[in-house]
Amino acid sequence: MKIYSADTWTPEELQAQVRDAGRRTLTVPAANTKKEVLAAFGEVLDFPEHYGVNLDALNDSLHDFADAAGDDGHGPVTVIWQVPAAFRADRAFGVICEILQDAESYAGKALKVITVCL
Repeated sequence: MKIYSADTWTPEELQAQVRDAGRRTLTVPAANTKKEVLAAFGEVLDFPEHYGVNLDALNDSLHDFADAAGDDGHGPVTVIWQVPAAFRADRAFGVICEILQDAESYAGKALKVITVCL
């Protein structure tokens, strides 16, 4: 997982770089609370209806998403997560980063994650 400052790279610039590399992008928009962040991941990554909107469910669903990302015929995907300063102070930020890193490692080249600190 790579972490960038929006002062250095805008989300739009990162999306263009990802597309130029032949990868598709999915952008998880900024959210201020753990519940909002988890819901945003579920919506953008099209998690199943039974997604529990908690950290364990994020971990499980990301692994399922990673499995499908390599097999869906659409090529590798890069998830760009936009993180506002207010959420970076939340303890859940670090835990979510660990979950994302684990899913990225599990998926190999099929899934990459970029975090943009706004």
